[in-house]
Amino acid sequence: MNKNEKFVITINRELGSGGRTVGRKLAEKLGVKFYDKALIKTLVEKYDLTVEEIEKMKGRSHSWWAEAMQMMSVAPGVAGSSELYEYSIYKAYPPTTDEMFETETKVLQDIAAEESCVVAGRSGFYVFRNHPNHLNIFIQATMPFRVERVMRKQNVSEDEARKIIKKIDEMRENYVTKYAGISRYDTRNYDLVITADGKSEDQIVDIIMQVIG
Repeated sequence: MNKNEKFVITINRELGSGGRTVGRKLAEKLGVKFYDKALIKTLVEKYDLTVEEIEKMKGRSHSWWAEAMQMMSVAPGVAGSSELYEYSIYKAYPPTTDEMFETETKVLQDIAAEESCVVAGRSGFYVFRNHPNHLNIFIQATMPFRVERVMRKQNVSEDEARKIIKKIDEMRENYVTKYAGISRYDTRNYDLVITADGKSEDQIVDIIMQVIG
């Protein structure tokens, strides 16, 4: 990946690995915007978007993405109105429909066509597989690490933390399998795989920055 040209970095991660925070911090360091599934879903639902409506809006205004992002208050490294904590996702989101996936994919691809960005999401590696300048990253962690983090961040018991992790793991794997046709755990999807154990989020960001060069 060439950071001197328009690029997109995708962060796919296991719940409890700190991957979403890594994505935000990485975007801050690179001076680009950070987008996650929650933000895109909020944008799509708030403006009742479909692929057809997106094309109509683009026809009316060449700067509509910039205007939409301004309304959503998205700054470099900031997730805007999507600041819904990752551990509550399994309660907040119903299953994604085919139309929603198609629209979200269109939104992300159009954003990446306009600007460099960091995207955290279950299928970013698939959405941007044909992008000419991308880096796909997967952040994983051992179960004890994940459980401890979820317990601490969510203030839940170990048993509840394990249930949350199991639920999210299943949801994300089912999502990727349905829409990408492959497993999110297949390391061939990624250019870089990092294990979070023993590392702070800032240290992981530094590793990524060293790879980028």
